[in-house]
Amino acid sequence: MNTQYAFVIDLKRCIGCDTCVVGCKMENGVPIGSFRLNVFDSNRDAITEKPTGTFPDLQQFWLPNMCQHCEAAPCVTACPTRALWRRDADGVVMLDKDRCIGCQRCAEECPYEALTFDPEIGTADKCSMCEHRLQEGAAPMCAAVCPTRAIHFGDINDPESVVRRLAGSPDAQRMNEGSGSSPQIYYLPP
Repeated sequence: MNTQYAFVIDLKRCIGCDTCVVGCKMENGVPIGSFRLNVFDSNRDAITEKPTGTFPDLQQFWLPNMCQHCEAAPCVTACPTRALWRRDADGVVMLDKDRCIGCQRCAEECPYEALTFDPEIGTADKCSMCEHRLQEGAAPMCAAVCPTRAIHFGDINDPESVVRRLAGSPDAQRMNEGSGSSPQIYYLPP
């Protein structure tokens, strides 16, 4: 059975500190104003950070969001130059910036708003699961630097992996499951 890398993000543990965002930007040289990973508050708004509900029943949680590395990735299908593809060996959805023409069709089709456009070089940009770190046997930077250990990473096909156990929890959910994209990021609810 092939490796299938996946993330499980425990929303009870995420404190919205953005350490994962900063680590990602530093590790991957993401330019100012661009992001491969965002952390939204429970209102799905990265700016207000206000609780929802009515006092005394208030709630607030944070939602890390990046490329979901979908099994049936709509961005891959939408790309006219085949600059995007899903690796058979581990399921990582990759982007070849040399083939990208900057048409932004991938971003239009992504149900997760996970692709950005780099206007300086005129191409799309996205999470690569820190592919260069995977080659060294290291976890993606977002998982490595998370101070509360909310981001888990591993091979979901490995019966011994923490990711498989957590993703198999009856509480685990995936965003936009109805899209048919089969995302590889699972969320444990707050």
